Amino acid sequence: MLSDKDRIFTNLYGLHSPGLEAAKKRGAWDGTKFLLQQGRDWIIEEMKKSGLRGRGGAGFPTGLKWSFMPKQSDGRPHYLVVNADESEPGTCKDREIMRHDPHLLIEGCLIASFAMGAHAAYIYIRGEYIAEREALQRAVDEAYEARLIGKNNIHDYPFDLYVHHGAGAYICGEETALLESLEGKKGMPRLKPPFPANMGLYGCPTTVNNVESIAVAGTILRRGASWFASLGRPNNAGTKLFCISGHVNKPCNVEEEMGITFRELIDRHCGGIRGGWDNLLAVIPGGSSVPCVPAEQIIDCPMDFDSLRNLKSGLGTAAVIVMDKSTDIVRAIARLSYFYKHESCGQCTPCREGTGWMWRVLSRMAEGRAHKREIDMLLDVTHQVEGHTICALGDAAAWPVQGLIRHFRHEIEKRIDEYAANPHSDAVLQAAE
Repeated sequence: MLSDKDRIFTNLYGLHSPGLEAAKKRGAWDGTKFLLQQGRDWIIEEMKKSGLRGRGGAGFPTGLKWSFMPKQSDGRPHYLVVNADESEPGTCKDREIMRHDPHLLIEGCLIASFAMGAHAAYIYIRGEYIAEREALQRAVDEAYEARLIGKNNIHDYPFDLYVHHGAGAYICGEETALLESLEGKKGMPRLKPPFPANMGLYGCPTTVNNVESIAVAGTILRRGASWFASLGRPNNAGTKLFCISGHVNKPCNVEEEMGITFRELIDRHCGGIRGGWDNLLAVIPGGSSVPCVPAEQIIDCPMDFDSLRNLKSGLGTAAVIVMDKSTDIVRAIARLSYFYKHESCGQCTPCREGTGWMWRVLSRMAEGRAHKREIDMLLDVTHQVEGHTICALGDAAAWPVQGLIRHFRHEIEKRIDEYAANPHSDAVLQAAE
């Protein structure tokens, strides 16, 4: 369990002012100039030693990602882009950072940009986040006024920070689609290579990081990489913001140690499962794009990248969606399928055609209007979509369906049997509504 002295986000619930003076009292902007004076290589090495893995879903080591940026400029400017397009269903952590602890993010932008030789950073905010953008912009203005950032700031490193508001497209959470959108084009993923570290925003070296990955940087460097690495489990170090929603008694956002077990996380912070632990059906542990895990497998599972990958799921953004036995699991996954169909940019044929096809088949299965042989056909199609698209949206659409068939095939078969026995029964007609 995480003790209060180890918390990074000390104003996660907005109990104190998000303003600059209050943020300084909580430790933000403390000795930032001293950190920069240690040099770029020291910062990147400390981030590597800390074991921080990207908090946006993929879990790629943050220090390693920073080190990919060219050491010397070839005349092109370098950029840092912060991905605040938090559109994954179930995920609601970055918005709290921007609303209540924005100065941690701004300071992190300065430190990360310095480490990568960037003199400008862009924060790309989700289109639906109006209050968050206003709160963040207020904090940016405060930082400019206090000369913490800007052309001639007290840290002796010219640095500009821009807040860019998106238009509400899920696909722009993918880093190259985000860059396209920032450039004023339609948000559609780019082919890689070239990778953004070589050819990113405006054709210049660029690193794209999640809000949480950048916001923790200042605290990690101040308190030392070994402190951060001592929390959590091997290869899954540090603290993590968990967004817990669904059928728990008290849904919440909470900062906890990586590797806390699911049972402890729910009992300690959410007041337990609605109707007790025997009522738990399944959990989606990392936002809607990862496969669901049935109750018996997840109850004592450590909540970290590797443990959940071993369950054929993933930690993702740590958006824990809890479903009790009142859930119609087939309809729930069909609803997610509709979301991915709606958000596909249409660039790749497997995703453009496959997402709609999967949704239509799943919708029929939710009512029982299908044949059992179609279950394997649906599974086969998910494998034809997965891994065959430019970006991971195809995978994100396929994985929930694979999780459903892997663990709840019996539920689909039961529907089909019930419909075949009595196609006009009330239960079947209700499911169809």
